[in-house]
Amino acid sequence: MQPDVSVIIAAYNAEAGIARAIRSALAQTGVTVEVIVADDQSSDHTAAIVRTFSGDGVRLLRLPRNLGPGGARNAGLLAATGRWVAILDSDDVMRPERLARMISLGTQRSAVIVTDNLEVVQEGSSSGEVMFPGDRLAAVPEISLADFIASNVIFEATFNYGYMKPIFERAFIEREALRYDESLRIGEDYTFLASALAKGGRCVVDPEPGYVYYIRKASISRVLEPRHVASMLAADASFQRTHTLDPAARRAFMRRQRSLRQAASFLSVVQHLKDRAPVKALGAALRDPAAIRHLRMPLMARLQRLTSVRAKAP
Repeated sequence: MQPDVSVIIAAYNAEAGIARAIRSALAQTGVTVEVIVADDQSSDHTAAIVRTFSGDGVRLLRLPRNLGPGGARNAGLLAATGRWVAILDSDDVMRPERLARMISLGTQRSAVIVTDNLEVVQEGSSSGEVMFPGDRLAAVPEISLADFIASNVIFEATFNYGYMKPIFERAFIEREALRYDESLRIGEDYTFLASALAKGGRCVVDPEPGYVYYIRKASISRVLEPRHVASMLAADASFQRTHTLDPAARRAFMRRQRSLRQAASFLSVVQHLKDRAPVKALGAALRDPAAIRHLRMPLMARLQRLTSVRAKAP
């Protein structure tokens, strides 16, 4: 019998949280679920832990080489059989009623994409905070491509719609040949959902938080690097070549491009300062006046705004 949802978990050295993530997927009420764990060449006990769930509707895919989060999720998509597909990070969880509620909303609204709010929990804490104010999402019953791109402008907010974990109707994914960009180690979720919206997928919003997003304790200075921004700029260029954007989406896209270029300049200045190369830092700042403007904010505050909770990237 076809499951209602395929829950795909890309896992890389995820022994600390993988069991918790799997249990939350299996605990979904009102729907049938298959769980697919794509082990991306972990060197810890991730695979062994997943095997303890064999027979519970959990499948382990051992990838032949490290493909990154996008490649691991693509492997999961190829193996999925459910009517809907949900992506779950290996250190996060879902509330038990989440998937049934989202599928019901998608069916009622004839949508192929459904997203919801998130609860953000600092690792080690027993409670968290809602990522987006409920009244804000209640006022946005549907997210357009322009809305989504505009929300993903660097420097403007700590959290944006790119952090959302939507579910997708699998028939839509296959019909439009949607796949994650395997060249990205950060930002692959953004590109996938942007492509789905550009292909005409309607995305409706449930303002209730059903996804629990855990923030690992990690050094933000080791998270976002110039090479990551370069990859995102390249992915955006490919996106622009592939999709036709309406005027509102095009304006939002250009704003995002500017913000990425400014992020690249800012990170270049920061790196030169870390390397104790003030002359190079000044040169990088002068090549892009925006970098000087962003340095007006205290350095650590700007880094926190830039990197936020991207510590999940392997």
